[in-house]
Amino acid sequence: MLGLLLAAATAAFVGLLIAYNLSSGPGYTVTMFGHNLVTLNHLGAFLAGIALTLVFGLALAMLAAGLAHHRRKSVRLRAARRDAAVATAQRDELAARLDDRGDTTTDPTLSGASRDTRSGGRHRLHLFGH
Repeated sequence: MLGLLLAAATAAFVGLLIAYNLSSGPGYTVTMFGHNLVTLNHLGAFLAGIALTLVFGLALAMLAAGLAHHRRKSVRLRAARRDAAVATAQRDELAARLDDRGDTTTDPTLSGASRDTRSGGRHRLHLFGH
């Protein structure tokens, strides 16, 4: 977004400079909105054009990098969502198969029950420092 803003500002600045400074002479007086900004000779005007071109190129490079980053991020996000959908479908399929069989499981990892085998089947709350 910053690259797009910088490119638009540079293009607008160059457009205004051209529009307000169509008359030329041995020294170019850059005037914008009724104010004399600077007086340039041929070399200064050339170097100012190069500087504005470099700023515009930087803005376009920033814009391209931002778009590439957004594209990579969206591809990873789509892949993660697809993997999550596959995992959810597999979980639901396994749950449906267990329900169809009518089995009740005694595995604590599948049933959600947590048992402490050292304390005779009861679960004790752990307090730090005790």
